[in-house]
Amino acid sequence: MTDFAEIRGEFPILDQRIHGHPLVYLDSAATAQKPSTVIDAEGDFYRTINAGVHRGAHELAARSTVAFEQARAKVARLVGADEQEGHEEIVVTAGATAALNLLATAFGNASQGRGGQVARRFALKPGDEIVVSKAEHHSVLLPFQELAARTGATLKWFELDDDGRIRSDTADEVITSRTKIVAITHISNVTGAVTDLTPIVNRTHEVGGLFILDACQSVPHLAIDFHALGVDFAAFSAHKMYGPTGVGFLYGRRELLEALPPASFGGSMVELAWMNRPAQYMDPPARFEAGTQPVAQVVAAGVAADWMRAIGMDEIARHERTISGELLKLNDLDGVRVLGPVRNERRIGTVAFDVRGVHPHDVGQFLDAEGIAVRVGHHCAQPVHRHFGLFASNRASCGVYNSVEDAAALVAAVARVREFFKV
Repeated sequence: MTDFAEIRGEFPILDQRIHGHPLVYLDSAATAQKPSTVIDAEGDFYRTINAGVHRGAHELAARSTVAFEQARAKVARLVGADEQEGHEEIVVTAGATAALNLLATAFGNASQGRGGQVARRFALKPGDEIVVSKAEHHSVLLPFQELAARTGATLKWFELDDDGRIRSDTADEVITSRTKIVAITHISNVTGAVTDLTPIVNRTHEVGGLFILDACQSVPHLAIDFHALGVDFAAFSAHKMYGPTGVGFLYGRRELLEALPPASFGGSMVELAWMNRPAQYMDPPARFEAGTQPVAQVVAAGVAADWMRAIGMDEIARHERTISGELLKLNDLDGVRVLGPVRNERRIGTVAFDVRGVHPHDVGQFLDAEGIAVRVGHHCAQPVHRHFGLFASNRASCGVYNSVEDAAALVAAVARVREFFKV
């Protein structure tokens, strides 16, 4: 049986006191803490093999390139893209936001005729439709909202049910023969609700559209297989999966990446360049990786991916499900409302809540004084807050290092908030 208390000991940052209290870190949905093996991997890279990848003939460059590509393969295995050279389906980006903007920009380029005949499948025009949902993080909503504005396409969206879940049962109505792109979150970063993807993915492909998945909140918490899910593209971040900041990944089906025009331009992504005619770009994933890559961070992200797989994603999910059940006890407190599903089913341990009569910022400061770190604000997801009649909330989100005791400490502290503020 996995000893999660021992795993917690691998995170040096957690061994400290905040305002005189032991640190209770419940903000993993924003960024996860890093185990020593990941921290050491980044430093070891700089100490031993630091060099630019894919372009040097010397020994350090060769070793650095091998480490970089091995890390890509490790990330591919984590998300089920490892069969038949599946690591070529993983593009390194600066983060999930950058990955989603890469897609929106590339689709916009295709809409202007870039990429030739093979890229026409990505082109948009007036009358076409792009579908998102009210549960989306702004990093999904805004790039595709802007793409619609640039191309004349119409932006549509899925509504949410009372629990804040995406209304997958309306897929046949929302997605029509004019739909070209559907971009949906796998798990809401506010409600923690897991989206029923199958009806949406199936309907998208039925009408000939492309399905894009925001997997930021699912890759760190669930066993993920993008091939099995049938998605065309997916974006996720290293820093939420116990890896470094500044790195993310775009998954794309190989045949789609081969047809997609590039979104940024510069060194390392071009095969041939001339002064008097268009450049010839490299095959993916290099085509989408212009400039110097964050090699040390990618190598460390590969270590994080292997570290998670060694624990077992099913084990991680079971552990966090227990903590999620404890966090949901917030909804039993007088004057406290959980935003999202209150039953511990088809959700993860991300629990946003509202304390009636107390501003979320005040709640956050009260909890911080107790050594408890939670998120405050709209969590870059304003439409879903409006769905619940709010502009902001507090959010507790767990990781592999959290315990039932952490969740109980939060619930006990929140229980004192309204009395403290004399509400």
